[in-house]
Parts: sequence; structure tokens; C-alpha cells
Amino acid sequence: MRIIELPAVLIVLLGAVLLSGCESEPKVAGRWYTQTQVDNGKQLFIDNCAKCHGVAAQGTPNWNKTGADGKYPPPPLNGTAHAWHHPLTGLKRSVQQGGVPLGGSMPGFADTLSDAETEAVISYFQNRWPAPIYQAWLDRGGLK
Repeated sequence: MRIIELPAVLIVLLGAVLLSGCESEPKVAGRWYTQTQVDNGKQLFIDNCAKCHGVAAQGTPNWNKTGADGKYPPPPLNGTAHAWHHPLTGLKRSVQQGGVPLGGSMPGFADTLSDAETEAVISYFQNRWPAPIYQAWLDRGGLK
């Protein structure tokens, strides 16, 4: 092999090694999302959702009773309320469009969060769901 060809061969081999290490990140055990999504979603949730839903997605006290305005306060998203009744497409729609179209007061975040960021926010609060709640969500067709 000539000396001029050696750098080209090394570049090709180095590229192959680097590409082989670019496998996709594994999903959180039994879940649809990755740990990176959860980690990214935490800050997005804190920045955009925690004011109403609480930092730990715990919702507000008496979330299941209407307020003076006739509307329900922000519910918990940590698996203790009804969020797990909604499929992933419905959760995405709720984050993007908000609750105003349904008579609620939650604003939509379509102009604030990208699709990937929306999924990261959802992964953050779903990661707080206990395994039986997450399984019930899957059993209801949650990945639709």
C-alpha cells in the first residue's frame, strides 16, 4: 500500500467505527421514550407547564372540582388523574392546542414547542407514572 493511500484508508476506517457507535438510544424499559427525552422534557415542563401543573406534575389541590369560573383547575399529570386515559395523539393535541377549544383554560403550545419538544414534555410526565398506570394506558391503546 502506498503512503498516500494510507490516510484515506484510515479515514474510512475511523468513519466506520464512529458510525457503528451511532446506534439509537435505547428506550426507557417498557416505555416509548428515551431517557434523553425525559431529561430534555423536564426543563421544558418546568419552563412551560409547572406554573399550572406543578414541578412534579402533581396538579393543583381540588383539581377535580370546578372553580368559581366553572372550569376545572389543572389536573395532575403524574398518573394520579385522568391524563392516562388519553392516547399519545390526544396528549400531543392537548399540549399543542390547549384546552380552550374544549371549554378549558389551558393555552396551546404549538407556537412554543416543536413536535419533538412536545414529545419530550409528555415523556417527562409519563415517566412519573407508576408501571401499572402506564400499562393501563398501553392497554387502552395509548400508543395510538
